[in-house]
Amino acid sequence: MWLLSYITKNSLEAPEAAKGNVYDNGTSVAASGEHRSLRACLPYGVASIPPRNECAVVLPLDDGEVSLGVLADTEGLQEGEVKLSSAGGASIVLKNDGRVLINGREV
Repeated sequence: MWLLSYITKNSLEAPEAAKGNVYDNGTSVAASGEHRSLRACLPYGVASIPPRNECAVVLPLDDGEVSLGVLADTEGLQEGEVKLSSAGGASIVLKNDGRVLINGREV
């Protein structure tokens, strides 16, 4: 909701998001055009540089463009669960029943 509110307040016309492949150390996306030196729009406290060839979403704003992140793989997750993962295969999953899985092992 906050993003929609921000976009509405900071745009004269509805922006059009673009989808494309990440390249150039995660800071650029090739979509209908070339989007370079993108800033990331992520939840507070989360930082990430997407790996090459992931499918990312870019949104134009009045003061530049921002990457909204990559399309997520939610396979194996239930509604309400959270998964953090790295390109190297490490993962942390917060399960609805209170369990925490680190690399598939319950802790």
